Amino acid sequence: MSKLKLIIAREYMSMVGRKSFIIMTILIPILMIACVLLPIGIGYLNREGSDVETVAVIDQTGRYGSALTDTDLYHFMPLRGDTVADPHKFYAQADGQLAAVVVIPHDIDSVHQLTIYSDKTINASLKMSLGRQLSDTITRAHVASYGVPNLQQMIDESSVNVDVKSVKWTDDGTETETSTEIAMGIGFVLAFLIYMFVLMYGAMIMNGVIEEKTNRIVEVIVSSCKPFELMMGKIIGVALVGLTQLAIWTVVMLALSAVAGSTLGLAMGDTFAMSNDPAALQAALAEGGNADMSGIVQAILGVNYLQIFLAFIFYFIGGYLLYAALFAAFGSAVDQANDASQFTTPIIIIMIISLYAGMACVENPNGPMALWCSMIPFTSPIVMMVRLPFDVPLWQLALSIILLFGTAALMVWIASRIYRIGILLYGKKTSYRDLIGWLRR
Repeated sequence: MSKLKLIIAREYMSMVGRKSFIIMTILIPILMIACVLLPIGIGYLNREGSDVETVAVIDQTGRYGSALTDTDLYHFMPLRGDTVADPHKFYAQADGQLAAVVVIPHDIDSVHQLTIYSDKTINASLKMSLGRQLSDTITRAHVASYGVPNLQQMIDESSVNVDVKSVKWTDDGTETETSTEIAMGIGFVLAFLIYMFVLMYGAMIMNGVIEEKTNRIVEVIVSSCKPFELMMGKIIGVALVGLTQLAIWTVVMLALSAVAGSTLGLAMGDTFAMSNDPAALQAALAEGGNADMSGIVQAILGVNYLQIFLAFIFYFIGGYLLYAALFAAFGSAVDQANDASQFTTPIIIIMIISLYAGMACVENPNGPMALWCSMIPFTSPIVMMVRLPFDVPLWQLALSIILLFGTAALMVWIASRIYRIGILLYGKKTSYRDLIGWLRR
C-alpha cells in the first residue's frame, strides 16, 4: 500500500503541478459557455454583416407579390406578371443587382408552389421567408373567399397558445414546479462532462504508459513494485486529478449561483429556505422586482441536485475505472501512440454511441432503450446522466451502479493481465489474438 500511495502521489502531483492543468481548468468552462453562446453570436454577426439583397417578385396573380414584407437580409421588389416575359433575360439585364427572381404562378392557389431563379444556389433564409409569408397570405385569402363576415378575426381570436406547466408531487404531497427544459439541459451537460473526462483522462493514461515504456523508465519502476500497483497508481492518480477539477468547478459554480441569487434580489440561503413555500418565494421575488422569475426559480430549485451530484460522482468514478483500465492495457501493448488506434477506435465508437443514445433517450427517458442503455455498463455512465433529472427509480439506479462497478472491477483485472506482460514487451506488433493469449498466461 505504501508503494501504491507513492505512485498515486507522483501521478497526481506531476499533473496538478503542470501549467496545462491550470489552463485547462480555466479554459474548459469557458469553452463550454462558448459552445452555447458562439452559435448565437455567429448568427447575429451573419445577419448584421450582410448587405440587403434585392429580390424581384414576378406576380402572375397580381394579388400576393405586394403582400411580401422586407426582412433584414432581403428587399422584395414586386412586379406584375405581364411586365416580364422572360425571367432569365430580366435577371441578366439587372447585371448583378438582383439576388434572385421569384415567379408566383397564376395557379398558386391550387398548386401551392412557386419558383425561385438565380445563377447560384438559393439561400435557405430566402426560401423560408418566402414560404412563411406566402403561406400566411394565401391562407388569409382562402379564408376571405368564403364570404363569411369577420371570419379571419374570429379565427385569430380563437387561436390559443397553451402554456404547459409541470408540477411534481413529492412523497408528502407537496407540489414542486419543474421544467423539462432544465432537466434536459442538466442531463446533457453531465453526460458531456463524463464523455469528455473519460476520453481525455483515458488518453492521458495511455500516453503516459507509452511514454514510460518508450523511455525505458518502466523497467526501473517495476523493479521495485508490481505492474498491478503501477497501473492502479496511474489510474487512481489521474482520477484524483479529474475530481480536483470537478471540485474547483463546483466551488466556482456555487459562487456564481450566489452572485446570481443576489442579482435577483434574493439571497441563496433564503431562496433554498423558501423553495418549499411557493407563496413566500413569490412574495420575495415580487418585492425584488422579479415576479416573472418566480416560476423559473422554483423549477430550478425543483431539481434534486444532491442526488444528481452524488450519482454523477459514482458514475464518473465507475465509468472512468472501466475505460481507464482499457486505455492503460492498450497503452502497454504498443510501443508508439500511432499503433494504439486499432485498440482505441472501438472504445471511442462505444463512447460516441453512448452519447447519441443519451440524446435519443431525452424524448422517452423511461422507455425500453433508455432503461437497457442505462444498465449496460459501457453506456450507463452517459445515458443515466441524461435520465437522472427525470427521477429514475431507486432500484434502477442501484442496479446500474452495481453492474457498472462490477464490470469495472472485471476490466481492471483483465487490464492487469495484459499490462503485466505488455509493459515489458518491445518491438512487436500486437494484435487482439496476442491480448487474448496474454489473458491465459
